[in-house]
Amino acid sequence: MENTGASVVITHHILAGKQKEYEKWLDEIVPISKHSEGFIDLQIVRPIPKLTFVYTVIIRFDTIDHLKRWMESPERKRLIEKANPFFRKNDRYQIKSGLDFLFNAENEDNKSPARWKQFLATWSAIYPLSLVIPILLFPLLRWVNIPVNHYFDALVSSGCIVLLMVYVVMPNYTKLIKKWLFK
Repeated sequence: MENTGASVVITHHILAGKQKEYEKWLDEIVPISKHSEGFIDLQIVRPIPKLTFVYTVIIRFDTIDHLKRWMESPERKRLIEKANPFFRKNDRYQIKSGLDFLFNAENEDNKSPARWKQFLATWSAIYPLSLVIPILLFPLLRWVNIPVNHYFDALVSSGCIVLLMVYVVMPNYTKLIKKWLFK
C-alpha cells in the first residue's frame, strides 16, 4: 500500500476576546503535535483581526493511521477540553489522505479524484493566485507602512493564497470541474 500522507483540516471558531488565550493554548498544543509519530508539518491560518474569528489548522502526517492516532490521543483530547471555553463551536475536523481535503467529494460517496487530476487542478488554481495576490497585496502592505521584507511578504502572500484555496477557490473550482475530476 502506498503512503500518500494524510491531512486534517481543523476549524476553531473562537469567541470574541478569547484570541490571546487561544494563541497561548496553540503554543502548548503545537509542540506536542509536532512530536507525534509521523508528523510532517503544520500550518495555521489565523483570522483577520476584528473581522473574523476562525482559525484553520492544517496538519499533515505520513500515514492516516499516525494522524488518527494523534487526533484520538488522550493528550489531544485533554488539550481540546482545556480550550473548549474559547470555542464558539465545538472542535471540528476532517481527515483526508494527501490533499484530498481540497477536493470535497461529499456527493461522490467520499471518493477522491485521481492524484494526477488533483495535481493539475491544484496547480491550475494556485498559479493564477500566485501571480495576482502579490500584485494586489504588496502595494497594500507598503501603503500601511510595512517595509519590504522578502520573508514577511512571502509569509503573508502564501497565507492569503492558502486561505483563498481552502475557503473560496477549491470549493467552487471543484464544483465547476466535478465531471472531469471524478470521471
